[in-house]
Amino acid sequence: MKKQQIRLLIKKKLKAQREELRNKKSSKIKKLLFSQSEFIQADTVMFYIAKNGEVDTAKMIKDALKMGKKVVVPITLEKEKKIIPSLLKNPEKELEKGPYVKKKKKKRFMKRVLLKHIDLIVVPGIAFDRQGNRLGRGGGYFDRFLAKLKKINVPIFGVAFKFQIIKQLPVLSHDIPVSKLIFA
Repeated sequence: MKKQQIRLLIKKKLKAQREELRNKKSSKIKKLLFSQSEFIQADTVMFYIAKNGEVDTAKMIKDALKMGKKVVVPITLEKEKKIIPSLLKNPEKELEKGPYVKKKKKKRFMKRVLLKHIDLIVVPGIAFDRQGNRLGRGGGYFDRFLAKLKKINVPIFGVAFKFQIIKQLPVLSHDIPVSKLIFA
């Protein structure tokens, strides 16, 4: 299958999944993520902000903050087609409804974080394969962002529902795989 066909198929499954089941699986994924040594040792963790039925990161963000971790979320600059990592201290105050997401970081609260200060990144994906290849949302934002991290060697974790894991994804030279895949 081609990337666009896979995106359409998985997006349909994400949309069809009952909210109750999504929350239950997201909770399981959070527990698995929080038990990973890379997460336990990380001082600063970057999370994506879930949209369109993806693994919910809202509870992960809140619980990581309660644990005393520094939390970073992406601010997407559409014109420049890039992501700026920004420190998040108070989700209720600093997040707002976005055009594509339930919540997004308010730009006026942007507190840029240098890549070298991020210890772990949790990335979204429409689909993954067992080799860690990732099919993103289609805009290339995370691929461009993750390409900058090659030199720093930051662990990149993908989180997904089991139906998002497929046998093999078509891979291009600019695609960045995840270090570890956590799913339920």
